[in-house]
Amino acid sequence: MELLQQTLQSIQGADKQIMEDAKQYIDALSKPPSSLGKLESLAIQLAGITGQRYPKLDHKTVIVCAADHGVCAEGVTSNPQDVTFLQTLNFPKGVTGVCAIANITNAKVVTVDVGVKKDIPHDAGVLIKKIKYGTDNMAIGPAMTREEAIQSLEVGIEVAIAEIEQGANVLATGEMGIGNTTPSAAILSVLHGCHPHEVTGFGAGLGSGGIEHKVAVIQKAIELNKPNRHDAIDILAKVGGLEIGAMAGIILAAAANRKPVVIDGFISTVAALIAYELEPKVQHYIIPSHASEEPGAKIAAQLLGVEPMLHMNMRLGEGSGAALAFPILDAACSMVSKMATLAETMALVSK
Repeated sequence: MELLQQTLQSIQGADKQIMEDAKQYIDALSKPPSSLGKLESLAIQLAGITGQRYPKLDHKTVIVCAADHGVCAEGVTSNPQDVTFLQTLNFPKGVTGVCAIANITNAKVVTVDVGVKKDIPHDAGVLIKKIKYGTDNMAIGPAMTREEAIQSLEVGIEVAIAEIEQGANVLATGEMGIGNTTPSAAILSVLHGCHPHEVTGFGAGLGSGGIEHKVAVIQKAIELNKPNRHDAIDILAKVGGLEIGAMAGIILAAAANRKPVVIDGFISTVAALIAYELEPKVQHYIIPSHASEEPGAKIAAQLLGVEPMLHMNMRLGEGSGAALAFPILDAACSMVSKMATLAETMALVSK
């Protein structure tokens, strides 16, 4: 709890003065005002995050948090839980979707076992930070204790700080956990104050009961556990996931260390909402990547007050959409550092 409190207390808002300076400089570049659209607002945001007019994001890291979910016992997914274990082993091998996409910008992919149901071999290249062997079944009781929820947040903080200390200047959140759209929809249903049907989608594959069964399981879990809408840790503990907590911790650590953090799709955005509920200033540091195909993703982004940049019909997870957004961040930085100002252009013409 001490690490979490220290991190929350360290989070400050973006530097508004340098954002104004950056805007004036970008407006002075050799182009019509606002003609580079979101690249301009992104460059301004990055300046406010880093405190630098010419930010460098040359050490990119995607942190993939892996954990299992007890609610899979309710038949909410058609995929076997062993896939979490098997895919977690594949990330260090570089053969997953996020790894293939991260490779185009030489981004590092770090894999963390926060709660995989099986033991990961210690020589597999995975950081072993296991809190427990998957969450408990939230349809018959809380997914975890409050202490375990705090542990998950602090695991994310610890891993993010370690990567920043090794030179990472931009982070991205990713996850691996069969069944994790179920707790994500449950968290969002509580935070949005809506029926789960409004925010529940197909995930990686529905169980035989279809969408109605998945919705019913989520509704049962919420009614049984009664998560407190005004206590993000209580929500995380009662109907959340270990990897969701860890991703929220990554976001908190990035904000506390003034580093941009790119979030992936539905599950990452729900994790960002947990972080936002704990400290609203984290929003200044969040860069949304893509609009997930999951129905709750748009609602989650609206609650968070962000607008995804990419519309690619993706719903893989893993941090794949976040990795895909990295070149856009590079373009925003290049725009500021490489483009001439209109005054410089006119001076060349007059020579």
